[in-house]
Amino acid sequence: MRFNNFIKKLNTALQQHLPAYEAQKLMEPSIRNHLIEKMKFSETPKNCSVLILIYPKNNEIFTVFIKRAKYDGVHSSQIAFPGGQYEKCDGSLFKTALRESNEEIGIDPHDVEIIGNLSNLFVPPSNFNVLPVVAYMNKTPVFDIDKNEVDKIIEISLDDLLDKNIICKKEVQTSENTKLDVPCYFFDGHIIWGATAMVVSELLEVIKMTKI
Repeated sequence: MRFNNFIKKLNTALQQHLPAYEAQKLMEPSIRNHLIEKMKFSETPKNCSVLILIYPKNNEIFTVFIKRAKYDGVHSSQIAFPGGQYEKCDGSLFKTALRESNEEIGIDPHDVEIIGNLSNLFVPPSNFNVLPVVAYMNKTPVFDIDKNEVDKIIEISLDDLLDKNIICKKEVQTSENTKLDVPCYFFDGHIIWGATAMVVSELLEVIKMTKI
């Protein structure tokens, strides 16, 4: 019952005015504006989307992140929501999020109900415009990860995400091979920072609007 009521309230909240950058900037790395300035005259940003999947588990409400596999790229080994670049065959960024989640962690799109999206976010290191798509499943997912893209699954309850004690600053290595102290969510030894943390920040503000 709590899950169904929460989804209804979240659906309503997503139709309201989104907090957008006012929420995102709370977790913005200090280097981001510098990177945006560098990207001003680069190629047109690529469109992509990520899936914020909400589901019940053990009488709590969860979402899922992935730790990306190690590869030769700017987001190697980082924590993220499942997702990826838009392809013409998708038809929409909502379907991109579903396709990529199916490929990366084995989520069946037929089990997923999309209820809205958060604000677009530009990610300068990869030159992506990211649309965070919010959806839910009525059951606990059974994950099947693609080891070429995903190192591991990280499930976090919304109650844990809402815990202010997991917000801190940590030193990370950036895509420019420099070390930087960044605001982050630190959970179970995992550092959620950068664009993903900025998306989480807006998500949490929207969740607070549901008054769960």
